[in-house]
Amino acid sequence: MTFEKSAGRKTTIRLAGWWVAMLYGGLTIFWLSLGSGYAEAQSEIATNADTTSDDTSVTAPDAYETAAATPPKDEPQDPAQTTPTQAQTPPKRYLDVYGFAMLDLGYDVKTNDPNWFDVIRPSKLPSFAGEFGRDGKTYASVRQTRFGVKGFEPTAWGDLKVTFEFDMFGVGVDAGQTTIRPRHYYGELGPVLAGQTNSVFMDIDVFPNIVEYWGPNGMVFFRNPQLRWMPIRGDTHLWIALERPGASADAGVLADRIEIQNVQGRFQFPDVSAQYRQSWKRGYVQGAAIVRSIKLDHTATGTVNLDQSIVGWGVDLSSNLKFRNDKDVLRLQYVFGDGVENYMNDAPEDVAAEPNFGNPLKPLKGKALPLRSFVTYLDHSWTDTWTTSVGYSQMIIDNTILQTPSAFHKGQYATVNLLWSPFKNFMTGGEFQWARRANFSDGFRADDYRIQFSFKYSFNARIGG
Repeated sequence: MTFEKSAGRKTTIRLAGWWVAMLYGGLTIFWLSLGSGYAEAQSEIATNADTTSDDTSVTAPDAYETAAATPPKDEPQDPAQTTPTQAQTPPKRYLDVYGFAMLDLGYDVKTNDPNWFDVIRPSKLPSFAGEFGRDGKTYASVRQTRFGVKGFEPTAWGDLKVTFEFDMFGVGVDAGQTTIRPRHYYGELGPVLAGQTNSVFMDIDVFPNIVEYWGPNGMVFFRNPQLRWMPIRGDTHLWIALERPGASADAGVLADRIEIQNVQGRFQFPDVSAQYRQSWKRGYVQGAAIVRSIKLDHTATGTVNLDQSIVGWGVDLSSNLKFRNDKDVLRLQYVFGDGVENYMNDAPEDVAAEPNFGNPLKPLKGKALPLRSFVTYLDHSWTDTWTTSVGYSQMIIDNTILQTPSAFHKGQYATVNLLWSPFKNFMTGGEFQWARRANFSDGFRADDYRIQFSFKYSFNARIGG
């Protein structure tokens, strides 16, 4: 079976040097047009590791959610949260420039896929003994380093916001390399957002305050091109989106069969996702859902016809609960569904072959693989400068009997850390990391243990405003 897997976090877009030159040139022109000096941005840049597309945790991967939760500490606040009252001066256009330089230095007691040397992913652990060589290695990486710009301009149609952000973490054809990788590039005007950012099926606020870049394997984590409508915005919100479709397939033990090789995946319709969050003073509860259509087209002629339509779906239930005057946060998520693996933080194929007994004209069919996963993390503040995050995540896939015995079946992930931020825009600390992979039916499993120390230097400035 042939599929084209969707991009987002799992696909790299190459950018040449002139691209970066044009970016900085554009910043210069914008600054001259404003005729204004720099002003310090309204929020601190994170004290933690990778806060993702829109996370309120200090270290989640992309913390700029366009219309909802408390802005993450490592990114500028959403302009909508600083709208002046009638007694104040009307808002002016501005440009936020932000980012950080970060070093991850660690020791891997075991081993994993060398293209993923600086992260711990259960699916990238060995599927058989000796697959990635001998145990024990030191690693150093600056691939979490990030740069971003966010523009804001009030218009008669609502606030116009534009975001462009990249880090240096190569994936896809650039896996294992330190190279520019776009994360967010989208625009927002009033209740409409268009471009690539966190999927509406995702809750970035589940991402804990950790320094490991990839994060809990059992959480939904996917940046995807989309057209989003936000009829309710704010801490309590409702979002609906059409997202780019995509999936991957596992032919398993039938990979060399001609019938399977002549089956191609096709995505006739966009994925449809929706998210509702109910917030209150001590946290929120959120429910999200997604539905998708996958077509299997049998391009060969003959007596066998493997054409098929598959429906994938998923439900994501999540919450943040705050304690001790918001100094402690409990982050929770439970996900279940069929054929939505590419939306997960660490999962393999969405579809696999299975027998279709009693039908000689269609002896095989594709199955949307069922999954279930959860995340449980506690972010604890010892003082204003010392924090700890501890938690566990797990994901299980129900395999088909036609997948190979070494196919990925179950992944587990856990971390505990101690982080120190003695002053604004600097963070350092150490973290213990563990992961385990279990195969489908051959009884093999692989563990990984790591100690990592990270150093993060952040910046945040405003032009105009």
